[in-house]
Amino acid sequence: MEQKTRKKRKLGSYPFASVTLSITLALFVIGLFGMLALHANKLTTVIQENIELQVFLNKQISSGEITKINRTIGSKPFVLKKENNPMIRMVTREEAAEQFVQDTGEDFTEFLGDNPLRDLLVVNIDPAYQASDSLRMIKADLEQIGGVYEVSYVESLVESINENLTKIGLILFGFFIILLIVVVILINNTIKLALFSQRFLIRSMQLVGATAGFIRGPFLKRSIWYGLLAGSFASVTLYLLMNYANSQIENLNQLQDFQSLAVLFGSIIVLGMIVGYLSTYRAVRKYLKLSLDELY
Repeated sequence: MEQKTRKKRKLGSYPFASVTLSITLALFVIGLFGMLALHANKLTTVIQENIELQVFLNKQISSGEITKINRTIGSKPFVLKKENNPMIRMVTREEAAEQFVQDTGEDFTEFLGDNPLRDLLVVNIDPAYQASDSLRMIKADLEQIGGVYEVSYVESLVESINENLTKIGLILFGFFIILLIVVVILINNTIKLALFSQRFLIRSMQLVGATAGFIRGPFLKRSIWYGLLAGSFASVTLYLLMNYANSQIENLNQLQDFQSLAVLFGSIIVLGMIVGYLSTYRAVRKYLKLSLDELY
């Protein structure tokens, strides 16, 4: 006589592999976009930190006066500082002439008989002061310093950089919002479908007098656990992908801030837990309110 065994269903249990995999893929996609956004933000910072003003000095100026001008400019709040050191570098007229000869292949001093170039200080500007109006005020301020002949910068280039960076930032933010909504919907639908097989078990628990809180408890605990696992899997996968990209793309690690990446990975895990919890709560609440005919 053939015996048939039926596996008992446990309250709160629903497909582990399919649900976890679906949530992991959804979190991986939003995590990948987050990594791209962090790299783009770091690249933006690098570009902004390389915006410079050229401060040309008077001819026949002494080294003591150059040092004084350097200190005066370094004390200004608009000068970019790294590790409390103002980002100012000196380019002598001799160094400028050598660079010109290397770039053009022509030695202008041979037919001029003199080097008409001036000593200059190259000043990196803090990103907070890179608006067009701010740069014009900075230029006027520096030209008031004694020993300074002229201050110049490529105004059209700075304006173009600022406009493009603003557009890119808005586009990335828009894509992030859209992607976040899509991911939340995908996770919500995945959990709702997974709980569909539990709808009659939920009704059975109601018929024996179980409260709504008692029924929801196991589902909510499992949803948090699934979200934690899915977020962890997605974070590990992203980390491995990042290491592989670093080995293939030179100097890519210079665009990475590991503190920001740690926050991103933690956010992915928390997002998986929160969305999983809320989606499960809504799905169970829905099945608790359906009539028997609607369950069928």
